[in-house]
Amino acid sequence: MLRLLEQIFSRAGYQVQVATNGREGLCQFNDHQPDLVILDVMMPIMDGWQTCSYIRRLANTPIIMLTALGWEDDVIRGLDSGAVDYVVKPFSSKVLLARAKVALRQAKPPSKPEKPALYDDGYLTIDLDEHRVFVRGEPLRLTATEYRLLAYLFQNAGKLLTPQQILENVWGWTREDDGECVRVYIWHLRRKLEQDPKNPQYLLTEHGTGYRFLKNPPQEQARRNSLIERPLLLQAAL
Repeated sequence: MLRLLEQIFSRAGYQVQVATNGREGLCQFNDHQPDLVILDVMMPIMDGWQTCSYIRRLANTPIIMLTALGWEDDVIRGLDSGAVDYVVKPFSSKVLLARAKVALRQAKPPSKPEKPALYDDGYLTIDLDEHRVFVRGEPLRLTATEYRLLAYLFQNAGKLLTPQQILENVWGWTREDDGECVRVYIWHLRRKLEQDPKNPQYLLTEHGTGYRFLKNPPQEQARRNSLIERPLLLQAAL
């Protein structure tokens, strides 16, 4: 079925990413940010209901449920979960393509904030509109996951975020034993943007609780203030 769907959409001019279960599907969703999701219900590891719910928390991407479950209650559950359409197997490839075109046409582009999501303290610059990060004026090379993690922490600056919250909003799932994944990526970010990764000023750890992004770190702000005060002191001495 996966190969068949891949052929149908590829021949119609679409770029297709395939996943064999819900967990893998969420990873593909995070990595590729697709315009449309075709989702089965009966999948291993994470079923279609859970996958649909997680995707809907992350984005408004249109989802079409394509499944053998054709009972009225199943259709209602699928639409209530956030799917824009529900197709029951067996299906017509032409009808599925037509429904996909309708779903894409009706999808609304995400609204942009009225003001640019920009942060600049002289050392670190984060520009969410341009999807760019700078350290001391030099562009910082981040992976897609690292950028999403930094953006999520920055958008919630000052708030304490648990590993479960981060996993759910950045990776699209949450499991208690996956907290190590967050810790590793936090360390990667610190190595790239902190002056001293072992003594972080932006990405703080609340041991046993979670993580917090801090704007205008005290150490950096104090350094900048001292640079401003020096000429004034010299002038006073003169």
